[in-house]
Amino acid sequence: MDYRVIKENDLFLLTDDKGNIPVENEYGLGLYTKDTRFLNKFDVKINGEDPILLSSSADENYMAKILLTNPHMEGDGKLILWRESVEIERTRFIYDGVLYETIQLKNYYPKPVEFYFSLHVDVDFADMFIVRGFQTGNVGKRTGVDYDETRLTYHYEGADQVQRTTNIGWDHKAAEVTEEGSISFKCKLEHGEAHAITFTVVPEIDGDSGQIISAEKALEKLKKSYEQWNSETTNITTDHLPLQRLVDQGVGDLRVLLTDIGFGRFPVAGLPWFGVPFGRDSLIAALQMLSINPDIAKGTLRTLAAYQGKEVNSWRDEQPGKIMHEIRYGELAATDQIPFTPYYGTIDATPLYLVLLTEYVKWTGDLRLVEELAPNIKAALKWIDEYGDRDGDGFVEYHQESSKGIANQGWKDSADSVVHRNGDYAETPIALSEVQGYVYQAKMGIAAIYEKQGKGKEAATLKKQAQQLKEKYDESFWMADLGFHAIALDNDKKQVGTLTSNPGHVLFAEMLEDEKADAVIEKLVSPSFFSGYGIRTMAEGEAGYNPMSYHDGSVWPHDNSMILLGMSKVKRQSFANNIITGLITASKDFEYDRLPELFCGYDQSLGRTVKYPVACSPQAWAAGTPLVFVQTLLGLFPDSLNERIDLSPYLLEGMNELKVEYLRVGQGCLSVHVRRENEALTVDILENTTGYEVIQHHQA
Repeated sequence: MDYRVIKENDLFLLTDDKGNIPVENEYGLGLYTKDTRFLNKFDVKINGEDPILLSSSADENYMAKILLTNPHMEGDGKLILWRESVEIERTRFIYDGVLYETIQLKNYYPKPVEFYFSLHVDVDFADMFIVRGFQTGNVGKRTGVDYDETRLTYHYEGADQVQRTTNIGWDHKAAEVTEEGSISFKCKLEHGEAHAITFTVVPEIDGDSGQIISAEKALEKLKKSYEQWNSETTNITTDHLPLQRLVDQGVGDLRVLLTDIGFGRFPVAGLPWFGVPFGRDSLIAALQMLSINPDIAKGTLRTLAAYQGKEVNSWRDEQPGKIMHEIRYGELAATDQIPFTPYYGTIDATPLYLVLLTEYVKWTGDLRLVEELAPNIKAALKWIDEYGDRDGDGFVEYHQESSKGIANQGWKDSADSVVHRNGDYAETPIALSEVQGYVYQAKMGIAAIYEKQGKGKEAATLKKQAQQLKEKYDESFWMADLGFHAIALDNDKKQVGTLTSNPGHVLFAEMLEDEKADAVIEKLVSPSFFSGYGIRTMAEGEAGYNPMSYHDGSVWPHDNSMILLGMSKVKRQSFANNIITGLITASKDFEYDRLPELFCGYDQSLGRTVKYPVACSPQAWAAGTPLVFVQTLLGLFPDSLNERIDLSPYLLEGMNELKVEYLRVGQGCLSVHVRRENEALTVDILENTTGYEVIQHHQA
């Protein structure tokens, strides 16, 4: 299904391509906030009939425009309305918790026309987990409806005793309004005349709601917020137009996905179903965004610190110091029928939290945030050593405790994602390869910060632990016969030997010796892994391989981006560029040249990318992937602790120019212009107010 979605902060609207929400649709269409559906029907009709779609666009994400027209209408041998006489233009956006939709009706028939235009609405106040079919449970009931000729209001009392209300209003008196949700207008238009009606929909929770202002003023404020966002972000320009489109789309998508729940802006995971704070997803997206706006990392770190685990609670898979996986705000969560309040069933969010913090400090030098988060850092490190390492073997493992939790708690969290080469599923506790890399990177990064703060003893302890982990990882995960690392160790400490992309994440941690790093990279770019469009999550030929699967052979852009950061860090740029080229090629097969959450792992022999049927789009860490392309092409890694910026540019084939302006590093900015001239690269430092030394390297 082609859906249309717009979002601002934590309110989003999901409709079909006509802009409608047909009742009892199977796609969960609706208007949502706080994991509750505040509209489950929102259809327009002309003379009681469905309009015909002309065009539908939501490429800006914050605003959608949809053009419709009337079908041919006759009755009793008389003309009622000639086909395509009336243009119906729907323009919608969200600002400050209010959905605004202006519907303009214009007469293109050569004579005056008369018709009835109507909007049909309904509200079920359904919890998102019920909408998606994941859960049933004890819920509340509708408690009434109020209406007059300019408004329609639905009331609901939840099982959580929360009063929820949907307020629908319009700026012209209706000819008829019914309790069943039909709002009708009698329209008479001269030739060329246009008439507009603006509707507002305002969700209200226990009396708290957005404030309606004029649609013109609301749109002006919304556009200004986007102008502000663009002025805050790094400016990226290139003559490689497919990459330029990807970067521009990604920057715009990430702005849409930003939310602030009181601790600063951070990226939610994706639309339509994951517009809430996440651990892993928000952390990785913020990591990808460091090169364009490091403030997002600060908001992400503060938000997740506010929800850091405080107690041992098996219902929520919570332990002290653990960073959450996901939080939900709906009726089922509020009544403890699901454990997402928040839910902590993620093994990687805690080390990734520390990785993001250390990378943020490398970009910004912001040690004040480190001081602010000192208790959170200490608690996270303690969790890694005490709760993460369940059996004291030096590795961090996961095991589901919650009866309604997640079984596999790495980023590949589907039930079939950790599988032995004989097809048997691994049993928990499971130690994932990439998680050990995150832990190593976290401890080495925090150690460097501690050294800067004069905490030499603490730094030495972390370095020693990291070195021990490095040695034990190589000993326990390396499969000499395959020249690759295992995805995991199972409950018996046996290698789960299936070849997967997971060990590629370890490259970014710089935990591998050169020989092993080269072997991992060579395997990842071999035909069994690299489809031509990207690195597959599982190598072709493995027992669990399925190019149509969610995690066992599909291609995830963000997974590739983590591998790309590692390839660039260890200066294996030519391999990285092949992957970037493949993903750029794949993007051309998706609407707006937007990389989706994932796509199928078929190779290029089919002639085009095969879409995964239910991929989220926009998805934060997919939108952030093109930004990693740019960082990788520049080979750009700042180190504010040592006041240096490493740069090792390597342009794509057919790419002759890459300019990156106003990179925020330390207390200043860096602007770089890379040009290809006669097959040689010229690097111009256009601006460097950081005070740091720029060190250029040669890429391999």
